[in-house]
Amino acid sequence: MFVIDIKYKANLEIIDQYLAEHRSWLDSKYNAGLLLCSGPKNPRDGGCIIAFGHDKAEIESLMQEDPFYINNISEYAITEFNPVKFHNSIKDLVY
Repeated sequence: MFVIDIKYKANLEIIDQYLAEHRSWLDSKYNAGLLLCSGPKNPRDGGCIIAFGHDKAEIESLMQEDPFYINNISEYAITEFNPVKFHNSIKDLVY
């Protein structure tokens, strides 16, 4: 499992121009079973995504498809982690 920390490189006016396209991209990744959750940070200077993947290279490749990445308006810090404690409702997702 991976935590993707997104930091905006552009002001919110520019981010908002690509937000619908970004969310459509997210929807396609949810439909493919690759994402667990996502959303903006507070304050809104970026966002976070929790994703499933085999290795960091796979997640890096996935993030290069994001319209925010394609338009060079965000940067990504990707951290792999192994969940050892979790809510029962996601047990089937973790194993």
